[in-house]
Amino acid sequence: MESRHHIHPTLLERAREMRNSQTLAEATLWQAVRGRKLGHKIRRQHPIEHFIVDFYCAQARLCIEIDGDSHLEPAQEEYDSLRTARLEELGYKIIRFSNNDVRYQLQAVVDEIMRAIEENLDIPSF
Repeated sequence: MESRHHIHPTLLERAREMRNSQTLAEATLWQAVRGRKLGHKIRRQHPIEHFIVDFYCAQARLCIEIDGDSHLEPAQEEYDSLRTARLEELGYKIIRFSNNDVRYQLQAVVDEIMRAIEENLDIPSF
């Protein structure tokens, strides 16, 4: 069970704004995963530390990122790499998809998310 952390009000407000201004790819993926359609709760625009991840499955500690063309810029790539490293240090798994992956291969993206959730679940062995 995750412990509750205080989320800075500015970060919380930014996450709320981002939920109301999703990209087309984010909106498409949200329709595919919302309402426990994968058997697990997925949150969107979820704050972790001082970051906001596009989608998050708390049960599996899985962060799902949807990257547009801006993520191909060298400065953004460097930021994404540092951000991923920090989130991994905190015990999260991060998977990334491009806008085009979501647009043209939605089922493959959903299947990969489901695989990642199953791999990261803490299932006790008996």
